[in-house]
Amino acid sequence: MTETVAALLTRLRTDTVHGLHFEDEKYSWASHYEQSARRVAVLGELLAPDRPPHFGVLLDNVPEFSFLLGAAALSGSVLVGLNSTRRGSALARDICLSDCQVVLTEQRHRELLNGLDLDGIQIIEVDGPDWSEVVERNRDADPAPIVATPDDLLMLVFTSGTSGEPKAVRCTHRKVCWPGIMLTDRFGLTEHDTVYVSMPMFHSNAIMAGWSVALAAGSNLVLRRRFSASQFFDDVRRYGVTYANYVGKPLAYILQTPPRPDDADNPLRLMYGNEGSTRLVREFARRFDVTVLDAFGSSEGGIAISPDPAAPPGALGRLPEGIAVVSPDTDEPCPPARFDAAGNLLNADEAIGELVNMAGPGAFAGYYNDPAATAERMRGGKYRSGDLAYCDAAGYVYFAGRTSGWMRVDGENIAVAPIERILLRHPAISVATVYGIPDSDGGDKVMAAVMADRHIDADELVEFLAGQTDLGPKQVPSYVRVCRDLPRTASFKTLTRMLQAEGLNCDDQVLCVNFHRAR
Repeated sequence: MTETVAALLTRLRTDTVHGLHFEDEKYSWASHYEQSARRVAVLGELLAPDRPPHFGVLLDNVPEFSFLLGAAALSGSVLVGLNSTRRGSALARDICLSDCQVVLTEQRHRELLNGLDLDGIQIIEVDGPDWSEVVERNRDADPAPIVATPDDLLMLVFTSGTSGEPKAVRCTHRKVCWPGIMLTDRFGLTEHDTVYVSMPMFHSNAIMAGWSVALAAGSNLVLRRRFSASQFFDDVRRYGVTYANYVGKPLAYILQTPPRPDDADNPLRLMYGNEGSTRLVREFARRFDVTVLDAFGSSEGGIAISPDPAAPPGALGRLPEGIAVVSPDTDEPCPPARFDAAGNLLNADEAIGELVNMAGPGAFAGYYNDPAATAERMRGGKYRSGDLAYCDAAGYVYFAGRTSGWMRVDGENIAVAPIERILLRHPAISVATVYGIPDSDGGDKVMAAVMADRHIDADELVEFLAGQTDLGPKQVPSYVRVCRDLPRTASFKTLTRMLQAEGLNCDDQVLCVNFHRAR
């Protein structure tokens, strides 16, 4: 593929009909191009030519973020998406690791930068008078188009950091363009569609499954400052949204809003994302009369699995060519999963392995300023996802958790995702996260943190678990923490390491599951 983000944006520079909507503001794509061109000139003033042309963006989903991303594409500079939920030295670490020369922020986030040791990095508020003045001064700027290539760096996107320090993923023009063009073609999206982006734009899902889709289709693009479950379908109706992306738990949060008689009366046709459970996808599609396609992918981009409507319940899709589920110990392909008549997995110990791109890096372009992590990810010339899975005899693949999520229970490796799927069958449980806590006798005990729509007690949970014929004895949670909310990243991924660190020392109700009473 030879397309670049610069080419996609330039193609829209004469479109005065479609464009970006934010609250009561509207910018045609022609206006968007002009705004980005002005910022090309501003970045030329701000960025020293003898240093990496990187600038940090600490913004919500506001038009300025989109203008600056366009400016990066047109100028050959690199936008660094900074996570607004990071604090103190952690945020300073991200800014310095990514070689930002300047950080562009807004007044609501300015205090996050106060007192940080940023080694003289300039901070500018884009909703202040100084920024408006310098942008206006360059209102007639018409930058000479750069000769961008698909492999040129466009963005640095930090991983979620759910199990360790976030890494800065190198996102090239190709990596941003390809999913936008692919999804546009696959779903037949055109300029008559409206794309809704409420996931944070410093995360890859919003850029690659949202922003770039609107750019490739030439459609309208609606930005929501921050995701709101209660306002989601109000926005869908207000702007005529036909396509939206998601990652993590938004489906669950929207489903928790009170039902309305007109829930299914909306223009939304397609929700596309990842990490939605089978039950939530089914309930969301039924309640709102929307097609929900839950795919599989990561910020790194080394492996992508497309959803298959013909796949069995719980399957991600068919295993793509060149991708394999291999034993972490031997690198040999794991044998196919075997199921009993009820669909229960019989050989988890041998069937579950790591998803690996045996052919090479895929779309992974490495981590910035972290050669050791890049080398580990590409050990042996293969992209190692860190994701556990198992594959059935027909080639359908099922997610089983992260390699960092392995639990060692009574001498046996146990994956978390199958237990989470079982817990989500409970009619009151909407969110479930499973993890290991230390067992005084060695290894781990299984613990789960759940969010429930109503009160549940230990007896009810014991009875429910006893009825799940595919729940093995070593998979049974010893403790279930019933939470009002879960610690999470801005992209709605649960911070499991925080739950593990707290263990039983928390303010939430913790149910001790004496499972054998029900056996």
